[in-house]
Amino acid sequence: MMNDDIDAYAEAHSSPEPPVLAKLNRETNLSQVYPQMLSGHLQGTFLQMISAIMRPSRILEIGTFTGYSAIHLAMGAWPAKDTPADCGILHTIEINPEQEEMIREYIRKSEMEEMIVLHIGDAMEVIPEIDETWDLVFIDADKTGYLDYYNLVLPRLRRGGVIIADNVLWSGKVLDAPENMDRDTLALSSFNEHVTNDPRVQNLLMPLRDGLMMIRKL
Repeated sequence: MMNDDIDAYAEAHSSPEPPVLAKLNRETNLSQVYPQMLSGHLQGTFLQMISAIMRPSRILEIGTFTGYSAIHLAMGAWPAKDTPADCGILHTIEINPEQEEMIREYIRKSEMEEMIVLHIGDAMEVIPEIDETWDLVFIDADKTGYLDYYNLVLPRLRRGGVIIADNVLWSGKVLDAPENMDRDTLALSSFNEHVTNDPRVQNLLMPLRDGLMMIRKL
């Protein structure tokens, strides 16, 4: 977790947001009750770079919000905007139907309509219906569901594939004594412990923004 000055310095010395994502960032902050749920410039750029390095064929995102991270991931994986047959597909799942119009608007503006498939519904019900083997998974949904999502997607993650989970530091609350933790914090703490002790994976918890857990399947 970075303080505001370090965060500002890091943003100033990182590649700027693509214009369409800068506009989405601003609109999210103006229109949403909890705009802090947006990944943000630094984290979005990190996701885009990981995607560009991996060049995944199949990406799964659990928790779309307004579409910012999905577009970053897609831009990284398919910078030339080739056809889906050439470069792959990103499936993103959002449980709140009220977000659908905004998500679809910015997917269209980003020219990623052929590469991003939006699902509206409960991820635990949607994921089993998607017949794919995943290269890259980004989890940024309800915190109490993280362990369930992890256990659901790991068997269908290819060997060497990567899961990235957001908010795993939860504003530092995971450092509190268990008796002082709320439901979300307890769930994230349990998720962090489970992943760290899972012999099937290698993991790295990074203090970027609100904490990112990067998990590679062995």
